Amino acid sequence: MPAVNDTKFQPALFLLTGIPGLEDIHVWISIPFCLMFIISILGNSLILIIIKKDPTLHEPMYIFLSMLATTDLGLSLSTLPTTLGIYWFHSREISHNACFAQLFFIHTFTLIQSSVLLCMAFDRFVAISNPLRYTSILTPSIIAKMGLVSLLKGVTLILPLPILLKQHQYCKESILSQSYCLHQEVMTTACSDIRVNIIYGFFLTVSSRGLDLLLILVSYVMIFKSVLSIASHGNRLKALNTCVSHICVVLLFYTPHIALSVIYRFVKNPSQIFQIVVGNVYMLVPPLMNPIVYSVKIQAIRARIIRVFVK
Repeated sequence: MPAVNDTKFQPALFLLTGIPGLEDIHVWISIPFCLMFIISILGNSLILIIIKKDPTLHEPMYIFLSMLATTDLGLSLSTLPTTLGIYWFHSREISHNACFAQLFFIHTFTLIQSSVLLCMAFDRFVAISNPLRYTSILTPSIIAKMGLVSLLKGVTLILPLPILLKQHQYCKESILSQSYCLHQEVMTTACSDIRVNIIYGFFLTVSSRGLDLLLILVSYVMIFKSVLSIASHGNRLKALNTCVSHICVVLLFYTPHIALSVIYRFVKNPSQIFQIVVGNVYMLVPPLMNPIVYSVKIQAIRARIIRVFVK
């Protein structure tokens, strides 16, 4: 008897999803998506160019901001091809290797961004609690090491995800609910045992983003204690005002991430439209809003952006 051909149980492609039921107007829906990508890429690129060209901005806070802008660019460029491919060309198919590569970059940039937000919280703590030693504590070498650790942490912790996914067979209908690939969704389409993926994914969430968020909260408890020790009411408000933009960015990053994690882990049969909306907010809104928030709240950045367009 000839051996059973198992290739029929191994679909060659995953199918990505736009907005179900609105396929006929996907071209029109692509307009706001395209605008979001353009504003995100241009906004973050402009911040990087301004910080690089202006020597007065070569300070710890702005260097960390340039790291954040870099991760935002990475996230936007990682999701752009498949998202616009669906809405412009109705191209839903993506090969396994391309999907694994995309989710590697998406999760890596997300994890690096979480670490950078933690670095920025530490930056604000040092600036408020010990302003006289601010530049001597956060020296260029220390900042470079913090950035390198964030990069290595992201790559090292995320690298096992595509390796684990490649070990599985995908015999179910491999339709993904988003216009891009995420580990927590791709693994559910496998027909083999995914307990290792589930355990490692939970460990990853707790030990990276969960720990980062906890340390950010601890940093702000210490910041508020330092602010309360300032005698002048005006100086207290001034110190807190320097943290507003970072707090907004943290909320923009963690709120949709926590919501999406809850949907995938705890909600049974969630609304597909709601899941798609949360997923798009999680992936598209932070890279779009981060440069806007910092441009509005930081006078030095705002003044230089105005100078660019006024010339």
